[in-house]
Amino acid sequence: MKNKEKNSPAPSSMRGVLLAALSGGLLTAAWPTWGIAPLVFIGFVPLLLIEGRIAQGEKGKLFWLSFLAFLVWNVATTWWVWNATPAAIAAWVLNALFMSIVFNVFHLTKKKVCNNPWGNLFLIPYWLAFEYLTYLWAAKWPWLNLGNVFSLRVEWVQWYEYTGVVGGTLWVLLVNILIVNIIQFFKAKETKPIFISIGLEAVILLLPILLSTSMYKHYEEQGTDTEVIVVQQNCDPWNEQFDHQFDAQVIQNNINLSLPLVTPKTRFIVSSESAIQEGIWLHELDQSDALNTLHDYVKRFPQLAFVIGGTTYEWVPRGMEDDFPARQIDGTNHYYYCHNSALLIDTTNLQLHNKSQLTPGVEAIPEWMGFLKNYSITMGIARGTLKTDPESKTLNFNGHKIGVPICYESAFGEYVSTFCKKGADLLFVITNDGWWGDTPGYRQHFEFSKLRAIENRRCVARSANTGRSGFFNQRGDVLQQTQYWVPDAIKATLKANTKITFYAKHGDYLSRIAVYLTFVLLITLIAKILLGLGKSKKTSSRKKKK
Repeated sequence: MKNKEKNSPAPSSMRGVLLAALSGGLLTAAWPTWGIAPLVFIGFVPLLLIEGRIAQGEKGKLFWLSFLAFLVWNVATTWWVWNATPAAIAAWVLNALFMSIVFNVFHLTKKKVCNNPWGNLFLIPYWLAFEYLTYLWAAKWPWLNLGNVFSLRVEWVQWYEYTGVVGGTLWVLLVNILIVNIIQFFKAKETKPIFISIGLEAVILLLPILLSTSMYKHYEEQGTDTEVIVVQQNCDPWNEQFDHQFDAQVIQNNINLSLPLVTPKTRFIVSSESAIQEGIWLHELDQSDALNTLHDYVKRFPQLAFVIGGTTYEWVPRGMEDDFPARQIDGTNHYYYCHNSALLIDTTNLQLHNKSQLTPGVEAIPEWMGFLKNYSITMGIARGTLKTDPESKTLNFNGHKIGVPICYESAFGEYVSTFCKKGADLLFVITNDGWWGDTPGYRQHFEFSKLRAIENRRCVARSANTGRSGFFNQRGDVLQQTQYWVPDAIKATLKANTKITFYAKHGDYLSRIAVYLTFVLLITLIAKILLGLGKSKKTSSRKKKK
């Protein structure tokens, strides 16, 4: 064995670095809004080829090579987060680190359980389980989940109404793995597995595209016609929107932009996240100048409701002062909650939904970081953790139930689908993308709404403070969109659909299956390691006796 190891060719360290960097580059070039989505089908190939050579005995530091690949991908696609917070560095490093750990656990499992090209399939449950975790844990960051890549090719993924974006991740990994298997079987001169892999590759790559294209061409939108106006108020969040002297002007801008478009058929006006910043206390709503102004506005048009985002506050009930989101007023024994809210205002009522899926660091601080309870690693606007609703809420008006994902929530497919399960017939995404400037950030965020439209077969109206606002039909097509840094209002007639899709009903079931398979693989891996340790101990004891 020693002679064999000495004679086995060690891979060039520079070649490994180049291949790892190539994987990161391919994944980046595939990502919205670069727009070369097919490159994702070969994005993992260089990294898997490195892994295969190391698994067969060549020397190489797989962890650091995989970390390099994933760091390139993270930084090159989400560098714009830096414009909002220096915590971007931690996000890039930690996400690349987590991806590397997943990839190396897959590598170890393959070596111990099935060290041949078919063992590459073990990557699938591990990666799907990891992506599911990005929706659930404190460091929520599903931005780079692989299924998101097809937002620029919606005609390829109409079947997301059955699988969600998880199906896209499964598709990407299968195609990459089969390409690697073909290469590895070819090198090993194993003819039969080559033809099997080529046949599988052709079917798995082309069949979803053909089925989806047919679905796309023949899909007919369902539901009743509903006229909606979207307002892009275009305030600078750094210098204007959170300046309380500008509050009244923000509301007036919304009225001035939407008023020329209102007709007797208009049912909703939708404005952006956190547009109202005067400080709305829930126990004294009638004291809010912004709400009173908007209430007077809708009185002129009782057939419509105004949906808008705002920051709201409420007192913490007695005995709940230790609740982590509770904030203490300096120098007092009084505690309050802060919410990022979506509000629906009509002639007689006000309803609200509080954001549930919070942006890590910016809106939510893990409880183990209790020393930052009254501070924030954010843009210097808020502090501590926001108080959330325990589950999604629909807002109701004139026979419609509306789901209003707030900003980051639109990245969470299963969560958005809960609005539809509760009867939402339209989805209104309200967001504030101005923090990032004119970068790929707001354009990538815009793309998520296409995927939510397909998953739920719901039309989507999206209002951004600035960035990109627009309308999407049930196939994920963009019907209209605004330009960056231009105050604007647009109008469309959308189909309000109540039919529940398979995905909306069952959520990320593929991810949950992957979690179960991951547990089985981990248990098998641990058993193999323990058996190996037992055998090595017996061997060493026999040698000592001799």
